[in-house]
Amino acid sequence: MSLRNIHYGWWVLLLAFLALLSAQGIRLSFGAFITPWEADLHASRSILSFVALMSFIVYGVSQPIVGRIVDRFGVRIVLAGSIFIVGVGTLLTVFATSPWHLVVLYGLFSSVGFGGASGVAASVAVTNWFNEKRGFALGMITAGTAAGQLFLVPFSLILIEAWGWKITVLVLGVGLTVLVFPLLALFLRTSPSEKGMKAYGSEPVTADRKEEENFVSRGGSHAVFLSRKFWFLLLPYFICGFTTTGLMDTHLIPFAHDHGFSATVTSTAVSLLAGFNILGTILSGYIADRWSNKNYLTLLYALRAVSILILMVTHDYVLLMVFAILFGLVDFATVAPTSLLATKYFKHYSVGMILGWLYLAHQMGSALGAYLPGLLFDWTGNYQIAFVTAVIILVFASFASFLLPEPERYERRPNQTETA
Repeated sequence: MSLRNIHYGWWVLLLAFLALLSAQGIRLSFGAFITPWEADLHASRSILSFVALMSFIVYGVSQPIVGRIVDRFGVRIVLAGSIFIVGVGTLLTVFATSPWHLVVLYGLFSSVGFGGASGVAASVAVTNWFNEKRGFALGMITAGTAAGQLFLVPFSLILIEAWGWKITVLVLGVGLTVLVFPLLALFLRTSPSEKGMKAYGSEPVTADRKEEENFVSRGGSHAVFLSRKFWFLLLPYFICGFTTTGLMDTHLIPFAHDHGFSATVTSTAVSLLAGFNILGTILSGYIADRWSNKNYLTLLYALRAVSILILMVTHDYVLLMVFAILFGLVDFATVAPTSLLATKYFKHYSVGMILGWLYLAHQMGSALGAYLPGLLFDWTGNYQIAFVTAVIILVFASFASFLLPEPERYERRPNQTETA
């Protein structure tokens, strides 16, 4: 098959993958900078955790807004513009001489870009471009973030070790502004209609579907907040954020350093986690197209609790690697089934709006997961309380997911109220 015969939706998927790899990879590299920033900027662990807290809050609050902006202005403008903001913010970080400079440059400015270059915009692109293999495509989008974790976090660790954190942020910032931004601005497209095409695996648009699409564009949101399904998706996703991008992506590297693991061992563990994260997210999209999404979420949250229990007793190289493999398999794997359930439960609403609220919950969880463990570390000198808390709330998330209904039972229009 020649490149011309490849459906353009796959190119859109590749560009969205690259955008998330770049922006979210830099965001997930925050933990790699904690130790050098502590030394160079005379910052405590709790202050740097506050920087992460601010970043997650800005990121999270932006998600419903991003959903609406994407619905209005399109994926290309949002993703390309956000990548440019992250690149500029990363470049400016080289001038930071105080933790409060990080609050402004990373916690506020760059985090606006992180919010735009997120799964919300990318998921809307997938929804627009894929009727078939949508779960797989959503899994690949999530794998973009995992790939950023795989490549940019170890890359940052190695570059910091060799040249220092200032050279590292310069390299990352130039990569985004000079390489990634132009590609997205030139080639990304929001919907097939911009290329005179139909979505991958699309069927002819019937009168009923036209009416439905028009209704979706009008949208309505108040009924969503009365839905049990919405809250049973949102609360576990909040816990998902607390335990992944909040707790682990912020504190795993300093935890490993505190336990005497070398930079090489820590980098290996992070790379292993990220590699299995990519595998887990790709498999997640494949499984989400074929199995009960709510049962799959139940399993994923339960396995994540088990992985953190393993980390709590980790004192040697082998257990750290076992944790990295298991946690990696379930790390971002929750995104595809959660997104698919949302689009099935609430298919008559704005996709950007629904996903925006879910990502808001995820990032609020991430904010608490980044800040509270750092605060507890300063008080107690370890992460044990944070890990125990994570296990307990993950058990709750698993149970709440189990209580979700199968989506085919719910095909109501938005003007119908839910009694269950």
